[in-house]
Amino acid sequence: MKYSYFKRDISWLSFNYRVLLEADDDRLPLYERINFISIYSSNLEEFYKVRVADHKAIASGIVRDDEETVQSAAELLREINDEVNRQLEDRVRIYEHKILPELQRNHIIFYQSRNVEPFHRQFVRDFFREEIFPFLQPVPVTKDEVVSFLRDNRLYLAVRVYRRDTPEDDAGHAQYFVMKTPYSKVPRFIELPMHEGYYYLMFIEDIIKSNLDVIFPGYIVDCSYCIKISRDADILIDNNDSQTDIAEEVRKKVKKRKIGAVSRFVYDRHMPGDFLNFLVDAFNIDPHELVPGDKHLNLEDLRALPNPNKAAATGGKPAPMRLACLDSKGSIFRYVAGKDLLIHYPYHSFEHFIHFLYEAVRDPSTKEIMITQYRVAENSAVIHTLVAAAQNGKKVTVFVELKARFDEENNLAAAEMMKASGINIIYSIPGLKVHAKVALALRRNNKGEPARSYAYISTGNFNEKTAGVYADISLLTSDKVIVGDLHNLFLTLQGKGNPEFKQLLVARFNLIPQLEKLIGNETLLAREGKGGRIILKMNALQDSVMIDRLYEASRQGVKIDLIIRGICCLIPGQPYSENIRVTRIVDSFLEHARVWYFSNGGHPKVFLGSPDWMKRNLYRRIEAVVPILDPGLRQEVIDMLDIQLSDNQKACFVDDKLRNIFKKNPALPPVRAQYTFYEYLRKQADRTTASPQPSPKEREKEREREGERKRRRKTGNFLLPLLWRGPG
Repeated sequence: MKYSYFKRDISWLSFNYRVLLEADDDRLPLYERINFISIYSSNLEEFYKVRVADHKAIASGIVRDDEETVQSAAELLREINDEVNRQLEDRVRIYEHKILPELQRNHIIFYQSRNVEPFHRQFVRDFFREEIFPFLQPVPVTKDEVVSFLRDNRLYLAVRVYRRDTPEDDAGHAQYFVMKTPYSKVPRFIELPMHEGYYYLMFIEDIIKSNLDVIFPGYIVDCSYCIKISRDADILIDNNDSQTDIAEEVRKKVKKRKIGAVSRFVYDRHMPGDFLNFLVDAFNIDPHELVPGDKHLNLEDLRALPNPNKAAATGGKPAPMRLACLDSKGSIFRYVAGKDLLIHYPYHSFEHFIHFLYEAVRDPSTKEIMITQYRVAENSAVIHTLVAAAQNGKKVTVFVELKARFDEENNLAAAEMMKASGINIIYSIPGLKVHAKVALALRRNNKGEPARSYAYISTGNFNEKTAGVYADISLLTSDKVIVGDLHNLFLTLQGKGNPEFKQLLVARFNLIPQLEKLIGNETLLAREGKGGRIILKMNALQDSVMIDRLYEASRQGVKIDLIIRGICCLIPGQPYSENIRVTRIVDSFLEHARVWYFSNGGHPKVFLGSPDWMKRNLYRRIEAVVPILDPGLRQEVIDMLDIQLSDNQKACFVDDKLRNIFKKNPALPPVRAQYTFYEYLRKQADRTTASPQPSPKEREKEREREGERKRRRKTGNFLLPLLWRGPG
């Protein structure tokens, strides 16, 4: 049977539209809705820089993908632009007809043009002259010579003027200028003086527009509009064998990112056609690169919109919990020596992982720490702790992935800092990305013999910033087989190991055969009338080979639930997918965990790890997946999946037209999965706290220690971690 699939990028646009729909939800706090417009816009910017840029390159005859032709790329670009234009109409509706009136109901007037009330005119004039005007540099634009390079994702104001001694209707005498808005010197949003109980905000570009007569004396200003360029941000790294070569190549190519080929030219859709045509000719813009936008572009900046009225709710997300079981034990090592541990971010505090590293640093038996780094946080507590470990005599090995898109420079800087501190740094493997999120604390007793060691396998990065907003799961275990597998994986990354794994599933080695075996087992059970059930939670499902396995399982009667946040190329509602449902959840936190459930005839198997089912993850990356062996923890993850499938507030079914169909049912109690699961974890923690609570004196000491840890993180001073002592 011939199967069909959604196009990857059209499916992604369906996901991003679902993000935009959060801004349309009147139940959410106002500033949370505004933030979703920012997220939508930021997502779209990256999409054009990477995916659209790739298709444009192929459409122009540059081979980047063996599966896409010049014709198919051109057709896809038209389809993408049509869908984006449709979505932008909705963004305008939500922003102008819902967000702005709601701001006004909260006594916040957000000016949307250069026209301000009389009581603000002098302030705007003075602010412009004193704070903005010194940073402006109008650059003339002609068709004969391009004298201005439009930088990637920078906001420009295009202005058309006439000399005062020239008739306004004499188009041949029009002069054009572009000016870069100085947002690095002045905030994008300016707070104006309060008036009669109302707060006022204004875009910097509107302040500039209202003062163009100051910039162009002797001219009549005809009109002005915002424009911006998105450029190809994908950098292709050659397959070098030398660690030095790949670091230098990344450094050089990242610098060229800002001058990449144009992937889109965004302009105010109210711009007259002759004005737009002039800019297209002057900057040599391909008409297919034109994307009409709003009056105000770069709405990703809305994440920084001031909230002058503190009564206007910004949203209250659940605060990270500390695991009482760890506090009562006083040692993560001691707890995990007796029982595996699951940490759910951001519901649980990322401090627990930092404490795990601290304990490895101060533990005399820990001789070596090994860890991967895919996206490094700025001023990272993880990195500072690893540096402290090396300076305290531990052997530290860090695998740094330099090809993590948009984090190359940050990762390279962190790697060089760690290397200078004595840490053994391993850079990217040629032709591969290491996407596994794993850490290992190897221990030996005072006789030099192997002692109980600890493995950490996660679905998310070792990044304290993203751990506060990404919903991920991590497993801490001292299981000897898993520890041995993980050690073998690190040795394999160094070219020393034998890539055979007993419990871990590792992409490019045993992952795909094991997945096919697990799906095949459920198919056999269904065929024999013994059930057959699969739940797969991921960010993306794209690989046609694995989708075919799911189609075939569905045809045999296996009941399959897919909880896919982003790209899903599997089409539900077809004769070969009638037993498959696709659920998408978008809420306060970014669903990022990858969890797989197989019923296994009543003896469920549950896995967590780093890969989505994308071609790149399954065939071109090193990924690590671990089974959850502890029955209680396994049930905890199954409960999480059940809660997510019960969500009737923020969950959608994705139908065969890629529409997001909300799963609302007034007859059922409301279930908002992220908040319901937070309460589940909180109540579970209350039930499992069997140890006595610390005394007031012990709590005071812990507060002092926590204050010291925060001070060290803030100052970057992690040179004395051996002084740290855990609770008890």
